[in-house]
Parts: sequence; structure tokens; C-alpha cells
Amino acid sequence: MIEKPLKPAEFAEKKILEAILDSTYQPGDTLPAERVLAGLIGVTRPTLRETLQRLSKEGWVTIAHGKPTRVNDYLANGGLGILSSLARYGRHLSTGMVSHLLEVRTTMFPDIAQKALANKSSMILEYLKHSKTLKDRPDAYAEYDWGLQMLMVKATDNPVFNMIFNDFLPLYGILGEMYFQQKESRAASLAYYEDLTRAVEQNNMDVRIIVEKIMIRSQKIWQKMG
Repeated sequence: MIEKPLKPAEFAEKKILEAILDSTYQPGDTLPAERVLAGLIGVTRPTLRETLQRLSKEGWVTIAHGKPTRVNDYLANGGLGILSSLARYGRHLSTGMVSHLLEVRTTMFPDIAQKALANKSSMILEYLKHSKTLKDRPDAYAEYDWGLQMLMVKATDNPVFNMIFNDFLPLYGILGEMYFQQKESRAASLAYYEDLTRAVEQNNMDVRIIVEKIMIRSQKIWQKMG
């Protein structure tokens, strides 16, 4: 898939956040002066200033008049804006940070699945039937698995869940295929789809344990990959 060329402000944001995430600039460090940083990135100073203002609002940096721009401790003090940006730049996340994100999913998703099946079990069961014809390719599994997760999220009828998980799509697009390169990952997910299908068909709507089990296993597989 061909990526669209970035606008200058988007390019500046990408270069600054990549430098923060790969620890070129660490929390507490000061960024180079505007003139220098604009030259390093290859954008105009007004474009850089616009980008820094936006990053300041998200919590990445602190701008103080007459002082150098300082990188914040974004993991300790950041909010959903930071989380959204982290998801967009998933290639630069450490294995530890990916594990933290998976842990959040493990905490949230069993209850999401439970509510989704209580609301719209027939719709989810129809989707699960397609797992039987799933092609044994990483991209096919990644696409199918994300589709199942978002179907469940939407079936909760809670728009806040939608907004949270929508932000994770760029990250999943990067990491999903990496995860499903492993034969163990594909086998674990296929068994999960079968267990979930069986539970719904037997009208066993207490699926928290089934969902939590695959979430924990996926964390362990990812840790081994790291």
C-alpha cells in the first residue's frame, strides 16, 4: 500500500515524535533552538512552531517563553492524546510498551466481549463462522482478528469504547501482521474462535474466561517474540 506524502507539519511531528520515542530526546531533555531544529527537520520555523504547539497541547513537550522547549515525562503525565500518538508510531515502541498496551486490552476486553455477546450474539456468531475458511496467512489473520474485535466493540453500543479502540488501528496494522507471522499465534487464535463459537452456540454467555485466556496467551507470545 502506497502511503500518502505527509504535509510539512505532519512530517515535522513524525520526526520529532520518532526522536522522542527512540530516546534521541528523553524526558527532561531540551530540544534544539527553533532555527536549528527546523533546519534539521527541513521545515520552516512557522511550521515547526505550529507543530510544537500541537505537541505541547497533547503533553509531549513544554513550551516556555524565552526558554528551550523541554520534553515531558509523557508516560507519567500523558493522557489519551499521547496514547493516540503512540498508536500511530507503533514501529518505534519498545517491546515493554507493547506489553503494557496488551495488558490494558487484557483488562478491558473480556468485559467488552461479554457485553457485546449479551447485546448481539447472533451477529458475532455469523462473523465467527468465517474463521473456518480463514486463509493461513498473517495478513488474513490480522484483518479478521481486528474485524472481530471492532465488531464486539461496536456491539457494546458504548461510543467511548469505539473511540479508544479506533485509535489503536494504526498500531494494530503494524503489529498484527508481525504477531501472526508466528504459527503459534495463528493456532492460538483459531482455537479461540472455535471456543467462542462453541460457547455462543451452546448459549453459554459467560465468555470472559475464554477471552481473557487468549489475551493472556497473546501477551506471552508477544513477550517471546521480543
